Formats: sequence, C-alpha cells, structure tokens
Amino acid sequence: MSAATDDPVAAYKRLLRELVARRPSGTRRRMAAAFGTHASFISQITNPALRVPLPAQHIPALFRTCHFSAEEQAQFLALYARAHPAQAVAIEELAAVERDGLRIALPPFADPALRREVEEVIRDFADRVIRLAQRKR
Repeated sequence: MSAATDDPVAAYKRLLRELVARRPSGTRRRMAAAFGTHASFISQITNPALRVPLPAQHIPALFRTCHFSAEEQAQFLALYARAHPAQAVAIEELAAVERDGLRIALPPFADPALRREVEEVIRDFADRVIRLAQRKR
C-alpha cells in the first residue's frame, strides 16, 4: 500500500467526498451554513489531498445535514477515530448533546451584543415552553 492509501485523514476524507457526492445538489452549501463556514472550507475537508481536518464539533451537523444512514455514520466514525484517536471522547460527547438537546443555527451577526441578546431571548422562550409542557403532564 502507498503512503496515500495508508493516510487515515485521507481515508475519511475520501469516504466523506463519496458520501457527499451521493447527496442532492446544494448539500455542500447546506453543510457550509450548518458549520457556519464558507464553501471553500467544505471543499478543503472533502479533498483527500489536503491536510485540513474536519473538526469534531462539526460531525453532528454533518450527519444532520447529509442524512447519513446509521451504516454510513458508523463507517465514517470508524475512519475518523482512526485518524483522530484523541477526538473519540469529544465525538461521543457531541453525539450525546445532539441526542439530548436542540441546536438552533443562527445567522452571522456583525454585533456580538445583538447575538447575545438573540440567544438570551431564544433560551428564555425555550425555558418557558419547557416549563409549560412539564406543567401539562
């Protein structure tokens, strides 16, 4: 085997490129929006020739956006864990957050104070809805 085929980062990036290519048009754009990045970053993380890794915190959004099957997720995670063994715990923690929580994507804000205010309003509303639902039980 060549060094290129032995490279674990290139291996998961090859799989990611193949899986994304099977998705509908616009998937890369939706990935960029879900990650809060530019389309060029998606090109970098799906190109096995480039060393730019996929940060672990984007994996749940990747799975949500691309609708990977359980088998595809398992295959990707096995390759990703081989490439980034120190990230295994982080991946499990992120998966737990995805199962147990709700994530709301916000657009970019030029004003950090406005972003904090919007986040506070969303959290307040969510807390009120949860309390209401708990009272109705």
